[in-house]
Amino acid sequence: QMQLVESGGGLVQAGGSLRLSCAASHSTFSTYAMGWFRQAPGKEREFVATITWNGGASYYATFVKGRFTVSRDNAENTLYLQMNGLKPEDTAVYYCAATVRGSVTRAAEYDYWGQGTQVTVSS
Repeated sequence: QMQLVESGGGLVQAGGSLRLSCAASHSTFSTYAMGWFRQAPGKEREFVATITWNGGASYYATFVKGRFTVSRDNAENTLYLQMNGLKPEDTAVYYCAATVRGSVTRAAEYDYWGQGTQVTVSS
């Protein structure tokens, strides 16, 4: 059972940046593809980005392309999400997740989830 803990959320003005981290409890982290999702109040959880087990490829939701960058450090068992050019509509709880199924975008295909970190973007 792998535990994931997100950090790095907070309050930022529109146009600002944040870097989210997701620390995994187990060294098998390097065998999982990882993803970032977000959920705004009253909305369903949505895909943000995913990265392959070795960091060789990444995929993004259309609404974050060019602004967000997903990366990972397998030696540190940590996943990152660099968020630049933040907009008020990016306000949500951000979750990291792990899957054995490769880089997938459906939340149902992820096996482990963190507890989430709040990101609030003021206008």
